[in-house]
Amino acid sequence: MLKNWFRLEQYSTSIKQELLAGVVSFFTIVYIVVINASILADAGIPFEAGVIATVLSSFVGCFLMGLWSNTPIILVPGMGVNALFVYTIVKMMGLSWQEALAAVSISGIIFMAVAFTRLSDFIMKAIPNSLKEATTVGIGIFLTFIGLQKGGIVVANKTTFVSLGNLSSPQVIVTVITLMLTLVLFVRGVSGHFLISMACGTVIALLFDLVDLKEVHPTNLPLKSYWNVFAHLSLAKWTSLIFWIATFSLAMVVVFENIGLVHGYVQLLNRPDARARILQANAISVVSCGLFGTSPTVSTVETVAGITVGGRTGLTAITTGCLFLVSLLIIPYIKLIPDSAIAPVLILIGGLMIQSIQNIDFKDLTEGLPAFFIIVLIPFTYSIVDGIAFGFIAYPLLKLALGRKNEVAKPLYFIATLFLLSLILH
Repeated sequence: MLKNWFRLEQYSTSIKQELLAGVVSFFTIVYIVVINASILADAGIPFEAGVIATVLSSFVGCFLMGLWSNTPIILVPGMGVNALFVYTIVKMMGLSWQEALAAVSISGIIFMAVAFTRLSDFIMKAIPNSLKEATTVGIGIFLTFIGLQKGGIVVANKTTFVSLGNLSSPQVIVTVITLMLTLVLFVRGVSGHFLISMACGTVIALLFDLVDLKEVHPTNLPLKSYWNVFAHLSLAKWTSLIFWIATFSLAMVVVFENIGLVHGYVQLLNRPDARARILQANAISVVSCGLFGTSPTVSTVETVAGITVGGRTGLTAITTGCLFLVSLLIIPYIKLIPDSAIAPVLILIGGLMIQSIQNIDFKDLTEGLPAFFIIVLIPFTYSIVDGIAFGFIAYPLLKLALGRKNEVAKPLYFIATLFLLSLILH
């Protein structure tokens, strides 16, 4: 039944391969449960309730994606957009977290208006290939940068912003050893290479005393705290300008960040026919986030981990979603997996994604420079949507400067203007 439902033979995969890919995807992204909850706490949402909200929104998002689009893309509350939700909309604009959740759901409805109409195709056709390819490359470098940080290989520096970490520290040594193991397993094509490397990395970290088994403290689910968050969105300020600025800011981020991410995924999967359904599932998921009590979900970059190990259908996404639900019971144990075991996987995946740079014509500066801005600014601003914004603004400007306005699709001028307004408001 599963083979027929998910068309496993058509996509040259198997139940075992899909389940394995789902497990790998889960372990590369499960950190979001604790991190997103801690960020939401800054908006006033209780940490325990934030954990449950993150898990439920991820579970529903992955299920929607798996059943509706039959792709291995996983949906979780996005890093970056959660910061926009908390620190800009709640802290700076002054909305309560309940009002901000209402803005999330309405931004999802706007996203649905794009995803379920020809607007999504209209937008995709308006975006030049150089900017699409650059987005994939930029996300790859971003993913590598996150991995290097998690592994302690790159650290913050007051003078140079970033610098090489302490190569003699146990964290870096374990990261490097695990990275070498990951590379060997990957190039040799060992089945389950990422999962094996994470398991071995955790054991190695245990030997270096980087994992403390005494930190495991099983806890009960704080459902009472969560009921004070679930479906508590408020439209009290729906008539105010601030509310709609917040709503459209969220809509801009979720629409264009996901369009950029989805382009890279359909290339990896060779499934351009699935693009519309991917965006539709994503949009419905964002609407549900306001009810569950979290910032919007996005097609996360860690999805590539599952694709890389052979995930090809929605069974991968559903497996990941089910594991998120189970994680409510085993979060104390999942937290034992150290960053040094996850970092090598992110570093390698980022390295694989930058191959798209070969498709960018850097000899034509009107194509190459906007692409360059996207590639460098996604990791340097630590924001996918901000990096995309600079490239989308630069593209029509350079074309106009050289009298080549006919090479720019008219909708791109409108999109560039929206990005410019977004940057100004941000």
